[in-house]
Amino acid sequence: MPTETTLPRREHLTPRASGEPVLDVVVPVFNEEKDLGPCVRRLHEHLTRTFPYAFRITVADNASTDRTPEIAAGLAATVPGVRSVRLEQKGRGRALRTVWSGSEAPVLAYMDVDLSTDLNALLPLVAPLISGHSDLAIGTRLARSSRVVRGAKREFVSRAYNLILRSSLAARFSDAQCGFKAIRRDVAQRLLPLVEDTGWFFDTEMLVLAERAGLRIHEVPVDWVDDPDSTVHIVRTAVEDLKGVWRVGRALAVGALPLDRLGRPFGDDPRDRDLTGVPRGLARQLLGFCAVGVLSTLCYLALYSLFRLGIGAQAANAAALLLSAVANTAANRRLTFGVRGRERALRHQAQGLLVFGIGLALTAGSLAALGAATDRPSHGTELAVLITANLAATVLRFLLFRSWVFPEPRTTTDLKDHTR
Repeated sequence: MPTETTLPRREHLTPRASGEPVLDVVVPVFNEEKDLGPCVRRLHEHLTRTFPYAFRITVADNASTDRTPEIAAGLAATVPGVRSVRLEQKGRGRALRTVWSGSEAPVLAYMDVDLSTDLNALLPLVAPLISGHSDLAIGTRLARSSRVVRGAKREFVSRAYNLILRSSLAARFSDAQCGFKAIRRDVAQRLLPLVEDTGWFFDTEMLVLAERAGLRIHEVPVDWVDDPDSTVHIVRTAVEDLKGVWRVGRALAVGALPLDRLGRPFGDDPRDRDLTGVPRGLARQLLGFCAVGVLSTLCYLALYSLFRLGIGAQAANAAALLLSAVANTAANRRLTFGVRGRERALRHQAQGLLVFGIGLALTAGSLAALGAATDRPSHGTELAVLITANLAATVLRFLLFRSWVFPEPRTTTDLKDHTR
């Protein structure tokens, strides 16, 4: 695993004087003796005619048992810029990891051997990576401007899978399964060691981790025609993908993935600039805190109304506030202040409970004042008083969270200024 903790600054890639490839396109294959030759020759002709940089095509053979290895070797011997890599184990992810990890090309891509994707999208796919604008790029069949020809079954499976990713892993990219993706090599060197899957879920896992780490993913609408002779087993692949979704979702939930290794990469993020009089990350933290606060308040009111059916107002308020406070601290820890992992989690919860005590005192005092003012207040009046008290407690809670529970670590410059 690489020892560097941050990625280098993005820069526009220039043609190499030695003629070494800027782009390495991997074609993973398993028993593709029929399609391999026409695919590679067509891809080579297209790149020769349209791509302005030196390139290489790598055939990654996943333990084929037919004539695929022989054909791949023949292509490598007769077509300039083509090489063949043989793996003795199956797995598209394993093939991509092996080739990408050993490639010296600064931009790495892959595409399926059936060439379902129109090759005219290849240059738009890799251009943002060459220019330094983006870190990864994917083709999408689900954009409005994409033109896709495929059966209803595959259309349903694809959209259902992407809906699962959006609902369970909060993925924002539109098409995880399109076999048409690219990544910068410096990003791949640090991202691939975090990806566990070796099969079809490999690139989905890579995209989820990249997105969670804050890397920029560029999407290119593609024209795509379904291959009726595809050997992909839809049901088996779907089951394996769902297992992968569960594994990655669980790892993200418990903070088991060191995504901070990729956080705030390159040093060219405008949010990293020192701006006089503007606290770092304040706007983002306010938005996150407000979103979490709205959900917590709704949760609190629902719990209070439920508990109030069986117990008194003070007890219902305390129980509802306690449960919502624990959830609120956990959500703010991860989403608002970006604290990952289990380190100091118990301490943060203990501090959050102290902040909860302040909120309890405010809301309990408000209820006591209401009780002193009237003997039988209506349920609506109680809720109105509690909402007002909670708003005041929320402002204080944010200030305490930001300055005491989750303070920003001091930078080296801050420490030097403090010691002067």
